[in-house]
Amino acid sequence: MTTLVWFRQDLRTEDNPALFEAAQKGSVLPVFILETPEQSGETHPMGGASRWWLYHSLASLKASLSGLVLMRGDARHLIPHLVREHQLKAVYWNRCYEPHAIERDTDIKASLKDAGIETRSFKASLLFEPWELETKSGGPFKVYSPFWKAAQQKQIASPLTAPENIQFVNTDAGEDLESFGLLPNKPDWAAGWENIWQPGEEGARKRFRAFLDEGLQGYGSLRNRPDLPNVSRLSPALHFGEISPRMIWHETQKHMTAEISAAPDGVKFLSEIAWREFAYHLLYHFPHLPSENWKPAFDAYPWREAPDDLAKWQKGQTGYPIVDAGMRELWQTGYMHNRVRMIVASFLIKHLRIHWKHGEAWFRDTLLDADLANNSASWQWVAGSGADAAPYFRIFNPITQGEKFDPEGIYTRQWVPELENLATQHLFAPFAAPPEALQQAGIELGQTYPKPIVDHGKARQAALEGYIAVKEAGQNAA
Repeated sequence: MTTLVWFRQDLRTEDNPALFEAAQKGSVLPVFILETPEQSGETHPMGGASRWWLYHSLASLKASLSGLVLMRGDARHLIPHLVREHQLKAVYWNRCYEPHAIERDTDIKASLKDAGIETRSFKASLLFEPWELETKSGGPFKVYSPFWKAAQQKQIASPLTAPENIQFVNTDAGEDLESFGLLPNKPDWAAGWENIWQPGEEGARKRFRAFLDEGLQGYGSLRNRPDLPNVSRLSPALHFGEISPRMIWHETQKHMTAEISAAPDGVKFLSEIAWREFAYHLLYHFPHLPSENWKPAFDAYPWREAPDDLAKWQKGQTGYPIVDAGMRELWQTGYMHNRVRMIVASFLIKHLRIHWKHGEAWFRDTLLDADLANNSASWQWVAGSGADAAPYFRIFNPITQGEKFDPEGIYTRQWVPELENLATQHLFAPFAAPPEALQQAGIELGQTYPKPIVDHGKARQAALEGYIAVKEAGQNAA
């Protein structure tokens, strides 16, 4: 028996339930389909950075699965076509949870079953299905802490091994990976990224092992330091399914058992993996999360339309060094440290009073790990409009945040080199530095480094005044 295995966000061989089950039954026809947003129904399409990663991840998977068929088009048409062409009796895939994917997959499954084709889907990208964890009253969780508590009570099944000696179907179907047009050119803004990242299953395993051995110890406190290596940087691999959360969970538990001193840090790391689960839980139960304020009262907030300020934020030219460092790291590497993500998001929303949707869209285009659930939930968390959100009046001070989390200025100087000679005591507020300090460092504000595009104190006051409209809208709704 031959089974079509449809790869999507599960670009790996290990702990891949669809591939594992199909290989037990006989030969396998592995397929990846690149759809346009119009074909898939996707309203938040993949950005340029993620397309770069996808190219390299598919190249890696194709090398592992010599029979991988690459196709472009509408999966609703292509999968039934392949079934007929190869006279298949079964189609397997691992589930996706974005609203458009659920609708598309439901349509395909129904049509295949009507045609008498065995159709099975599996859990592969999450520890828990979004419907598996419920509150005591039977509804979805809206607060993370009880969600995490409930998650810790659940048994996590052991990961599956990669199937051995897979028998692939011989076929001339498919296209060359180059035809997908995933890589940037004219200009190649991702030049050099291959020296920073290793997309693919092997790279994910190496990165995870290095994190356990070198980065986990101290993670609980040091994860907030962008100048230190105590973060996993596994988010792109998790997004594309090059490593499973189940594998991460069990290997981390083993490491905690072997290295008792790492246990508290391990628990904290696993709680961050669970935050990803919480984001998917929210997206599944509240499918408008990417496009609408989760708290409707925030519809009343008086956002600014300020394209010039938005552009300066995107380019890392705000005049606040920790913000600019984060935005430049993002543009130059496709990644940004999580603490700095919160700082730059807060600055856009609360200092510039620009709608969180603009930030979500920029991150979606420039982040290698751009994940609809995580990206939407996190932006709404910072905005105050989401589930279990930070209070709107919690406004990060970009000066003190830099001083606290980059105390020696190593991170900031790396990404804002025009400030490298400025004394650390002035680094995060060069606009307040004495003229002689700026002169000595070779800095001319407004020329070699921008003046602040907004005053922190005034911006904070304006943000709080705007919040009054939100409170009034919430009171009226109640």
